[in-house]
Amino acid sequence: MSARLIMKLRVASARLTTPDVLHLSFIHPSRPELPAWTPGAHVDLRTASGKIRQYSLCGDPADRAHYEIAIKREDAGRGGSVWAHANLDVGAEAHVSAPRNNFPLRENAHRHILIGGGIGVTPMLAMAHGLVATNQDFELHFCARSEKEAPMLAEAKAICGDRLQLWLSTSGRRFDPGQLGPVRDGVHIYACGPQRLLDAVRAAAAGWPDEQIHAEVFQATLDENFKAEPFDIMLASTGAVLHVPADRSLLAVLRDHGIQMPSSCELGVCGSCVCGYRDGVVIHRDVVIPLGARQDRMAPCVSRARVSVTLDL
Repeated sequence: MSARLIMKLRVASARLTTPDVLHLSFIHPSRPELPAWTPGAHVDLRTASGKIRQYSLCGDPADRAHYEIAIKREDAGRGGSVWAHANLDVGAEAHVSAPRNNFPLRENAHRHILIGGGIGVTPMLAMAHGLVATNQDFELHFCARSEKEAPMLAEAKAICGDRLQLWLSTSGRRFDPGQLGPVRDGVHIYACGPQRLLDAVRAAAAGWPDEQIHAEVFQATLDENFKAEPFDIMLASTGAVLHVPADRSLLAVLRDHGIQMPSSCELGVCGSCVCGYRDGVVIHRDVVIPLGARQDRMAPCVSRARVSVTLDL
């Protein structure tokens, strides 16, 4: 996988859409258009300290002049959102990557059910833009504590109209994933939000084929019981065998041996470092590679192997 283009973009507008969610619009300082993207895509935002965070694009994909993202301030987070809220105002510049899409709309679907919880509504807004533009059948379920705490609510209402269903827990209206009903051919479900929402959606859609359920998260998989074991890798291109100790990642070992891999989050959530493999049993610990692709794709930043694996780099 080739490295992504990194651009120095300028903040064209910045406003709080809720007390803790900052809505930003970026433009290129000298070019009229930014690289094209599709609904569900995200960008990497690099902080002044070099940290990289991923944010879904929430604007209109047809608007090539702007990239829009919304960042929820997480005071107990890893620092990226706090930096963004403190430093990204109109006129500020930031390093932003070209978009990548690990969460696309499925072209073979004839109906799309979008479910966004809190800040997880951001990719759904871009999806709604795209679906409206192509006159496709969809509905958006937007879950939040209250209207005041619902990010980008005005935009959601303007884009979706009566296809928006707002669920506010403080008003006694909680989204019931059970209303998704039985599996239906051609109907695809897309969910983004807190883990409890994603778990509830997956539980309610337990009888649905995996290829009709899609979720996006930007948090690492937590498994307190996981114990890393050492393993070996063979590089298919050269036949070289490398050892990966229990306390090191495959990505780190590849770098130690001069093999430069694209990377970003290094948490298994962005897909930057995904590579091919064969002849081995992989322990997948990412949240980005779909089930159908896991038989030959892995994320070396977090995933491991049992005994050995052959990499196609």
